[in-house]
Amino acid sequence: MRPKGRLRWKMLALMLVGTIIIYVDRNVIGVLAPILKKDLNFTTEQYSYIVSSFQLVYSFSQPVAGYLTDLIGPRIGYAVAAVIWGLAAGMHGLASGWISMAGFRALLGLSEAVAIPTGTKVSTIWFPSQERSIATGWFNSGSSIGSMVTPPLVIWIYSMWGWRPAFLMTGALGVILGFVWYWLYRDPESHPDLSPEERAYIQSGREPPLGAKPSIAAVLSKPKFIGIIIARFLTEPAWQTFAFWIPLYMVTVRGMDIKQFALFAWLPFLFSDLGCILGGYAAPFLQKHLKLHIVNARLTVITIGAVCMIGPALISFVVDPITAILCFSLGGFAHQMLSSMMYALMGDVFEKPEVATATGVAGMFGYLGGALFTLLVGALANTIGYEPLFAMLFLFDLVAALVLWYFIGVRKGTVAAQPAV
Repeated sequence: MRPKGRLRWKMLALMLVGTIIIYVDRNVIGVLAPILKKDLNFTTEQYSYIVSSFQLVYSFSQPVAGYLTDLIGPRIGYAVAAVIWGLAAGMHGLASGWISMAGFRALLGLSEAVAIPTGTKVSTIWFPSQERSIATGWFNSGSSIGSMVTPPLVIWIYSMWGWRPAFLMTGALGVILGFVWYWLYRDPESHPDLSPEERAYIQSGREPPLGAKPSIAAVLSKPKFIGIIIARFLTEPAWQTFAFWIPLYMVTVRGMDIKQFALFAWLPFLFSDLGCILGGYAAPFLQKHLKLHIVNARLTVITIGAVCMIGPALISFVVDPITAILCFSLGGFAHQMLSSMMYALMGDVFEKPEVATATGVAGMFGYLGGALFTLLVGALANTIGYEPLFAMLFLFDLVAALVLWYFIGVRKGTVAAQPAV
C-alpha cells in the first residue's frame, strides 16, 4: 500500500525540532564547563556531581514520564514539560556555585524525562512497522543536531554577552516549544487533517493492542526486557560522555581554547546524525536484501555500531587534537546508529499502549549507567586520565550487542511475535 498523505512526516518533523531544542538546553553546560569551573570555582569531581544530578533525577523520572505519556497522550504532557524544562534551563544562568547549579540540573532532568518516551511513542503511533526504524532514526537525530549546533551557538552568545545569557536565551527556546507543540500536535486518532488513505497505511500490519492502559507490571514481566535494560545501562554512558566530557577533555588535556574547540566541536555530532539516519535505513535494507527478520536486522545494525565504537578507544594513541575529535566522531556515528535501533526495538517487543512506559523504564536504567560512569570519570580523570575511561565505552557496547542477541534475537525455526506498532 502506497500512502497518499505526508502528515506523519510533519508530526515527526515537529518531534525532531523538539528533540533538537532539548539537547541544546541539555548540552549548554558541557560546552561552558571549562568557563564555569573557573568562574564558579568548582573541581572536576564537583562538575561530575552537577552532571550526575541531572542524570540521576532524569533516570528515575523516565518511568513516570513514560507511564504518563501512555496514559494522557503526548500532546499535553510534552507541552507542559517543555515549558518547565525551558524555565529550568534558563535558571542555570542564576547559579552562584556548584550546589545551586546541581539543583537546576536536577529540575531540568525531572522535566526533560518526557523526551525519549514521547519520541518513541510518536514514532510508534504515527508509523507502520516497516517505517518505524526510519522514523526513529530521524527523531533521534535531533539529539545529534542539537548537540552539534550547541557549541558554536553557545560560544557565540558567551563571546557577546557572557555565560549567564547563554543559559537564559537557550532556555527560552523550550518555553516557546511548549506552546507550539500544544498548538500543532495531535495523535492520529484525533488529527483532522489525516486522510483515510494515510490512516490505513499507518495502521497496516497492526494487531489490536492487548490492553487499553499501560502496565508497568506487564512491561517488567517480559523476559526480553531484561536484555533491553542491560543494553541501555551499558550503552548510555557513551552519549553522556560525548555530551558532557568532550569539551572539558579537549580544553584541559588537549590544550584547545574554548573558541578553537567551537570550530571543531560539531564534528562528532554531525557523524552522530549520519549514524542515526543510516541506521534507520540500514535495518529495512538488511531485512529486504539479506532476508533477515526485522528484529535481527535491527540487531545487526546495533552490532555494526558496537564495533565502530572502537573510535574512542583509540584516542590514547593519537597526538593531534583534531585526530582525537575524529575518533570521537566515529564513536558518535557508532553510538547513534545502535541507539536508534534500540528505540525501534521497543515497538517490536511491546504493545502500543506500553511503548512509552517501557521506554521510560529502560531509560531509567540507561541514565543510571550514565550517572555512575560520570561519577567514575569525575573521581578518576585526574589520576588515571580520561583515555582509559573512554576505552571502556567500546567494551560496554560490544557486551550490550551480545546481550541483545541473546535475549531478543529471533532464532531460526522460531516464530517471532508480530511487531506491535
